[in-house]
Amino acid sequence: MLDAKIPEGPLSEKWSTFKAKTKIVNPANKKKLDIIVVGAGLAGGSTAATLAELGYNVKVFFFQDSSRRSHSVAAQGGINAAKNYQNDSDNVYRHFVDTLKGGDFRSREANTYRLAEISSQVIDQAVAQGVPFAREYGGVLTNRSFGGVQVKRTFYARGQTGQQLLLGTYSAMMRQVSLGSVKQYPRHEMLDLVTIDGKARGIISRNLVTGEIERHGAHAVVIASGGYGKIYYLSTLAMGSNASAQWKVHKKGAFMASPSWVQFHPTSLPQAGDHQSKLTLMSEALRNDGRIWVPKKEGDDRPANDIPEDERDYYLERKYPSFGNLAPRDISSRSAKEQIDAGRGVGPNKNAVNLDFRDAINRLGKETIKERYGNLFRMYEKITGIDPYTEPMRISPSAHFTMGGLWVDYELQTSIPGLYALGEANFSDHGANRLGANSLLQACVDGYFILPVTIGNYLSNDIHTGAISTEQPEFDEAELEVHDRIRKLLDVKGNLSADHFHKKLGKLMWDNVGLERSKESLERTIRELKLLRADFWNHINVPGTDQGINSELEKAERVADYIELAAVMAYDALNRNESCGAHFRSEYQTNEGEAERNDKEYQYVSVWEFNGVGIEPKLHKEPLIFDVLKPTVRSYK
Repeated sequence: MLDAKIPEGPLSEKWSTFKAKTKIVNPANKKKLDIIVVGAGLAGGSTAATLAELGYNVKVFFFQDSSRRSHSVAAQGGINAAKNYQNDSDNVYRHFVDTLKGGDFRSREANTYRLAEISSQVIDQAVAQGVPFAREYGGVLTNRSFGGVQVKRTFYARGQTGQQLLLGTYSAMMRQVSLGSVKQYPRHEMLDLVTIDGKARGIISRNLVTGEIERHGAHAVVIASGGYGKIYYLSTLAMGSNASAQWKVHKKGAFMASPSWVQFHPTSLPQAGDHQSKLTLMSEALRNDGRIWVPKKEGDDRPANDIPEDERDYYLERKYPSFGNLAPRDISSRSAKEQIDAGRGVGPNKNAVNLDFRDAINRLGKETIKERYGNLFRMYEKITGIDPYTEPMRISPSAHFTMGGLWVDYELQTSIPGLYALGEANFSDHGANRLGANSLLQACVDGYFILPVTIGNYLSNDIHTGAISTEQPEFDEAELEVHDRIRKLLDVKGNLSADHFHKKLGKLMWDNVGLERSKESLERTIRELKLLRADFWNHINVPGTDQGINSELEKAERVADYIELAAVMAYDALNRNESCGAHFRSEYQTNEGEAERNDKEYQYVSVWEFNGVGIEPKLHKEPLIFDVLKPTVRSYK
């Protein structure tokens, strides 16, 4: 049932083999075909620009007032590429190995290799667009390291890499807007997918300014709406980030893959109180020069600078001497939680660890550190009132990136023909844990270089179809469903806000489907989610109407989707009786407290089919076959 469509041949030749044999659409026919893109961040914006450049007619939908506000802007530290500018023995194969091993051997070998293979092209593309990557004194692009690697392959623009890449994408897309090849729909939210004869043929969207429900037809639909980390409420994601586009298409038949694989970033600012709506991400790049430590003594209330060297525990350096402070994110986050749970946390709430730049400043000088991280240091001081040049930063783990997402094949097509998923919206490249700086890479690789090639394989059969009319029964039915759901939300007239339920859901997920899970906690979560869903639909209060701007209606829609998605995450985590990457089951760990993988029984992608709200989803398994790199015990010691 699941056909990943992985090309035959040696791993290093699969992508070139695919490109040589795939069907294409000639330029004269491309103008007959319409494509809808949902999301205009790096993945959505780059594919919209590239598809339009090729000659397709593109409609791009995003709920922000400008695509420049897409959450890709928040990625700070860098983007990976195996160019080996540092001459430190880096290459495509090593990048592939780091990524596959970093994901604990739970991603497709072919997809992971392709990510590394295309990485160099992304840097050339970005430079051509004017992205101001950091350079050496002589003008050559420079690099730094990120977690889980022992080379320098991360290109960066200070702490603004995502923003600068997004501006390059934005300029490419706006060129196509001015040429009439791309039509933008800002402040529009996709509320349903329309399928005709089993194929994706359009969407139903809501104009968030006027409240109007609109129909849009196309020959193919691309979901590039980001991840669902905001399901935890407190996360590094923007408040508007949501999972609704993914969830809507899942309910229409698109499978979800490994949804419980969620990354918790080790370097965010700790929660300060119940008033917060999000947590601030501090770039992982800081771990290049910052040293992470906690007091050896439990409950030590002394200021960090007053604690002598022999009373500090540099626990990552102690536990993982080969990688030290650059241990992968899942390991670093779990290690921080261990220290905090053991009573060695720092800060007023004892919920953080120290990230100390004292030694780096003494070794390199304040000006060098300022040149590398100045904007991040300013941001930290502005938020906390603490000068990180003189005192250690306080950091803690927080929900960040979702490795799981919509299941896609090698062509990035979901289980619904004509429906594609890109970037963080799909599951394809990262396995159970994503290496830092591979997120921006995947978004750009998928949008600029993969989908524009693979989509021709499908659209070549559509050149005689003609325009997709929205005056068809399937559009009537989908629009009616959207109206009914909105009316149902407005008619409850309860006494509790969407934020109330979102916070409640977030705590439930953080406690039980977070950094650590267990059979007992997951079974309890599934039961409690049913009660929470019933409570939501009995007591949600959505003020106002469906006419015009109504942010509370937007939030209620998204929270309702989150509550349903949370159940699939819990079922997925419960199904996988092993620990791998960011999925850590307390029952499955080594004597040293490391993740204990079970390749014999769980070397597969768990793929879930929607069975109805409140009903256990149906599990399908895509076996993971490793022809080149055989799974080994993942060690960073």
